[in-house]
Amino acid sequence: MSTESHNTGQAAGDVQRHTDVSFEERDIKTSTIYGYLFALGLAVVAAMVVCIYILKFTQNYAASTDTPPPPSREAENKDFPPEPRLQGVPGHQTDPQADLRKKIHDDTEANEQYGWVDRSTSTAQIPVKEAMKIIAEKGLPGTTGTAALAASEKKP
Repeated sequence: MSTESHNTGQAAGDVQRHTDVSFEERDIKTSTIYGYLFALGLAVVAAMVVCIYILKFTQNYAASTDTPPPPSREAENKDFPPEPRLQGVPGHQTDPQADLRKKIHDDTEANEQYGWVDRSTSTAQIPVKEAMKIIAEKGLPGTTGTAALAASEKKP
């Protein structure tokens, strides 16, 4: 390997040449590359023409076989989808967030009320927190309560 500068011995406009490597014209045929590129271009154009033909054919076929909507559907309002509509879509009058807040408020109120569900069967409604305390003390009907069970185990 040479330690001389690359610029040594070359004029400013000369092309650099390596003595061991050379380019031969027979290695690459540019006419063959251009021929393949031309054939590729023709194939792309032909594929596009075929696709356009198929698109036109299917559009015409779909238009000829499509049945018109019944008159009852034509009279409907075409601006909005049919009822029931999802909340938040155009044409729906209520705010979904306000509806959710109202539902949560109503559920919370219902869970914190005292009242009768059915007087004839003596079924009453009590707040959830109170019911949880009663169940923790007495247990569910048909089972022994945890407090009563713990007390009976400590007696002997």
